[in-house]
Amino acid sequence: MGKIQDLIILEKDIIDNIEKSLSLSDIEKIRISSMGKKGAVSLLMRELGTMSPEDKKDYGSKLNNLKNVINNKINEKQTILEDLGIEKLVADEKVDITLPLQKTTLELGRIHPVSQVMDEISEIFSDMGFAIAEGPDIEDDYHNFSALNIPESHPARQMVDTFYLPSDDENKALVLRTHTSPVQIRTMISEKPPIRMIAPGRTYRSDSDQTHTPMFHQVEGLVIDNDANMGQLKWCLEEFCKIFFEINSINMRFRPSYFPFTEPSLEVDIGCSKVGNELKIGGNDQWLEVLGSGMVHPQVLRNVNLDPDVYKGFAFGMGIDRLAMLKYGMSDLRSFFDADLRWLKHYGFKCLDIPSLSGGLSK
Repeated sequence: MGKIQDLIILEKDIIDNIEKSLSLSDIEKIRISSMGKKGAVSLLMRELGTMSPEDKKDYGSKLNNLKNVINNKINEKQTILEDLGIEKLVADEKVDITLPLQKTTLELGRIHPVSQVMDEISEIFSDMGFAIAEGPDIEDDYHNFSALNIPESHPARQMVDTFYLPSDDENKALVLRTHTSPVQIRTMISEKPPIRMIAPGRTYRSDSDQTHTPMFHQVEGLVIDNDANMGQLKWCLEEFCKIFFEINSINMRFRPSYFPFTEPSLEVDIGCSKVGNELKIGGNDQWLEVLGSGMVHPQVLRNVNLDPDVYKGFAFGMGIDRLAMLKYGMSDLRSFFDADLRWLKHYGFKCLDIPSLSGGLSK
């Protein structure tokens, strides 16, 4: 009776453990500890060989019944725990369709106004037949100054205005480009006329205040052809300003100026009006300077091996950051580079608001 009593106690302990199990891993541990190769029931089964036929018959029957009871209990508990797991998974993954959709990173992310305006400018000039060109931010003295007819005594060459870098292996003076005009030089050297291109990009000057930063963005345009003239330049800039500021007409004034790389040189103003604290482009109350332009200097054409008696050209340049401030009402240029997410959320553009002439530059 001692062995039978041991079986009853063992059965009770195992079933109690099964009922208390909270996970499938707990059930698996009980199965191994009781029915596994070295489990409690398996070890008892090995003792059958040492018993007399009478004891073996009775004890073996009880032992087999214990095995069946334990297996059934394990399977029942396993099924219960699996069902509970499915229910929990369903509850965890439940979606309340009555709630508004959460905004994704695609909706929360914002395009910086400078990037947006650069795309707007590229879209406008691309439609006019201009190619988009790029060049290195680190330039040599020749492409940044000499080829553009900028004399050695010009203030722009002074270290107070320009970021100079150590000379290269050929002992050429290197600078962080002060404008994107070197891209025009590289284009004229590598391509044959007719040329129509713009060069948007970063530029660098040693200056910092409310309207100036050490790194800023410019776009410069160039047209080289046999019959390029001032009338074409005027039309090109008028059409650009009307499309960019999204107005039907614009007052534009060309004033004589001086740039070493153009002759004649012109500053361009556009009409505007002030309504309260808001500046309206296209008005008649006052003038606002927006860009510089002119006919390409004959010496610049000679520097790139073009005959000024055969080819003429016009060029223009404008600050992208300044255009963004005028169009979208920003007052301090330094905010462009503060990395303030609140500012970017307010002034930034959605990722899919891609500028297009058909759909509208600004949404």
